[in-house]
Amino acid sequence: MTGHLMVISGLPGVGKTSVAEIIAARTGSVHLSIDAVEGSLLACGLPAGWEVGVAAYEAARAMAEQNLRLGHHVVVDAVNDSEPARQTWRTAASRTGARMQFVHLVISDMHEHERRLASRDRGLVHVGEPTWSEVQRRRAVYAAWSDELLEFDTSARTADEVADALAAHLGG
Repeated sequence: MTGHLMVISGLPGVGKTSVAEIIAARTGSVHLSIDAVEGSLLACGLPAGWEVGVAAYEAARAMAEQNLRLGHHVVVDAVNDSEPARQTWRTAASRTGARMQFVHLVISDMHEHERRLASRDRGLVHVGEPTWSEVQRRRAVYAAWSDELLEFDTSARTADEVADALAAHLGG
């Protein structure tokens, strides 16, 4: 029996990690955060760059597959701003026979998004927090979604409210 793979995506600062942590705690799912994996790779002395980002996705994919094969539900949080990044999770689902759901979090209120980004400190020493201008650059090149997905605007919803809706979906 394989588990369910939920991939929570979106720009930095939209609430991916907060929502993923809540869902994982409430459902007993495994939570995999790309930023935490990337931070670990950088802490080993690897140079920051595209290659480390790809390695973080691949390491998380391997961990996801291992847990899915054991029947665990897995919640991944990652920006997933390109088709190759998204293919990582399609591959994991295909290899394990897991059901997969992409979730895309957005903040339609730009002032709220900038405020949240400016006030966050996740304590990730090696990854760092992106600036508002960096997030805007990423927004400009964020690939359109071709997958079926659930989308939530977190401007007016708390992480708990989004997690409630997603946990219900995961259970279903």
